[in-house]
Amino acid sequence: MRQKLVAGNWKMHGSLQSNQILLAQLRESLDAKLGAQSRLEVLVCVPAPYFAQVQSILNGSSIAWGAQNVSQHKSGAYTGEISASMLQDFGCRHVLIGHSERRGMYGETDFEVAAKFQAAKMAGLIPVLCVGETLQERESGVTESVIARQIDAVLEVSGIDGFWQAVVAYEPVWAIGTGKTASPGQAQAVHAYIRQRLSQHHAGLAEQLRIVYGGSVKADNAAELFAMPDIDGGLVGGASLVSAEFVAICEAACS
Repeated sequence: MRQKLVAGNWKMHGSLQSNQILLAQLRESLDAKLGAQSRLEVLVCVPAPYFAQVQSILNGSSIAWGAQNVSQHKSGAYTGEISASMLQDFGCRHVLIGHSERRGMYGETDFEVAAKFQAAKMAGLIPVLCVGETLQERESGVTESVIARQIDAVLEVSGIDGFWQAVVAYEPVWAIGTGKTASPGQAQAVHAYIRQRLSQHHAGLAEQLRIVYGGSVKADNAAELFAMPDIDGGLVGGASLVSAEFVAICEAACS
């Protein structure tokens, strides 16, 4: 049985004061629950300036922390970039790769996403590969071809073995920050397609791969989404900034 994963993506939110309060509340609410069972892994992906603070507060807890982006380069004259080894210095275990906002707002190509995925793997980090279609692409009936293109770009660079210990997050771009959510059936169909496509390369890997849903997950829809056979948790945006909401989503993943 695949372990569920609930990952919070703080995006560009937070302050030293608000982070302290939020993380303390999460530790108080989740540590006992997570320590008592292994059905759920919880992760927060935070802005880079707060790595040291988050490491200090969460060190020794059951909650993992990670980054929202990483450079494909090990080091060098890349002003403003952050390497995988720098993430490791702060105890990061995971990193989001190819989030729709990185692809859409900052023009990250499939090739760049694949290079970042490979850099994370080579450094021993767990990449959370984000894939998904826009509203125009969904309405044009090309959802599967878009997902296939995004996954195949990573396969070309890292091979199927690169997906061992990785995570895939399906995030329909049209359902991020819009209040819209793919129905459980719509989400399940794409998750099943992702697993089926990877199973063509390695059936055993595809069966154990965690595929999480990342389109406006909230406390009131989490349980229904997580009940789908191929949905292994959630990549949570705005709801991860509210402790009660995020804890409720985590509890839904445990039910």
